[in-house]
Amino acid sequence: MNAYTKNPRPVAVSSSGSRVTIAGAGPAGLAAAITLAQAGKKVTVHEAQKEVGHRFLCDFQGLENWTTEGDVLEFLQKSGITTQFRNLACRNVTTFDAWGHEYQVKSNKPLFYLLERGPESGSLDSALLEQALSLGVTVQFNSRLSKFKGEGILAIGPKAADAIAVGYHFETEMPDGCWVICDNNLAPKGYAYLLIWNGKGTVKSCMFSGFKQEQVYVQRTVDTFKRLVGLKMTNPVSHGGVGNFTIPARAYQGNRPIAGEQAGFQDTLWGFGIRHAILSGILAARSLLEGSDYDKLWSDAIGDQLRTSVVNRLLFSLLGNYGYRWFLQQQSQQKDIRTYLRQSYSKSYFKQLMIPWAHAMIKSARKDKSCNHVNCECVWCRHGKH
Repeated sequence: MNAYTKNPRPVAVSSSGSRVTIAGAGPAGLAAAITLAQAGKKVTVHEAQKEVGHRFLCDFQGLENWTTEGDVLEFLQKSGITTQFRNLACRNVTTFDAWGHEYQVKSNKPLFYLLERGPESGSLDSALLEQALSLGVTVQFNSRLSKFKGEGILAIGPKAADAIAVGYHFETEMPDGCWVICDNNLAPKGYAYLLIWNGKGTVKSCMFSGFKQEQVYVQRTVDTFKRLVGLKMTNPVSHGGVGNFTIPARAYQGNRPIAGEQAGFQDTLWGFGIRHAILSGILAARSLLEGSDYDKLWSDAIGDQLRTSVVNRLLFSLLGNYGYRWFLQQQSQQKDIRTYLRQSYSKSYFKQLMIPWAHAMIKSARKDKSCNHVNCECVWCRHGKH
């Protein structure tokens, strides 16, 4: 992680009156718009959907807080990005292995911040939109760009499926909490999770393979959480999303920067992508304001971390259920899991040597034989139709 992520530099106000076009009103696109507007640029954001966060439907997600020593909310504030969205600081996570053995994972500082995605007031998406509009950014909904002229940034979200997360949103009387299960019978090469916050919940199987059998894995996930923690769902609504993990050779389309998941900026191990999306949006905007090389900016900021996460993903995918049990035992023995995880994303000689093999293996794994996208109704195939 470079110096920029610790101490963002102020941007001089631009004297140019030219309008910048941004495709996509997700965290990356809106973070770029906010950064540009704060520097005096006129900005128009085009969003293909009718509202921000349309595909998330009040999904609970995590804003990771372990890859740097500093707090992610402080970073956002220093970068000029709003933190006026509801969030829950999560320091403790209860984890289970495939045999139902429980492990407590603890952190001295917030491990991640639980937040809500979607168009509702208080969500991350609505907070970013509100800040952008307050700065004079024009946001046009139901506006799908096929091409445009002049300066611009592309941030329209994932265009490939390396992982899917499928399950339910629901109402509940259960207390707040976060639970995770590492079991290939519930989430092939991934993990199942249950998040409860303020009377609402999200339960999902995050799988990196087996897409075509998603409903089987979701039902197993729900049944297992009922057995282990007494999951109670009221008014469940099914929901699914996709994740795209790529380290681009060049994050440009023509001369326009590509930010967020469209570029593939996401943690390859766990699938956390909000922080990368916002940071890449900020950096894409800076590249336009400063006339600097966007590829150098994002590579210096998160390149090593992205490459290490690919190695971490390969190692995790090879563990299997017995390996997951060992992994959870190791985590539960740490006095501060946040420090342990940060070290696991640090650049090392061993992981540097593994990068070429990891890239080759993960690229091959993306051709999931369990889902050839023919006569398939998995969440990725449904998503791809839109």
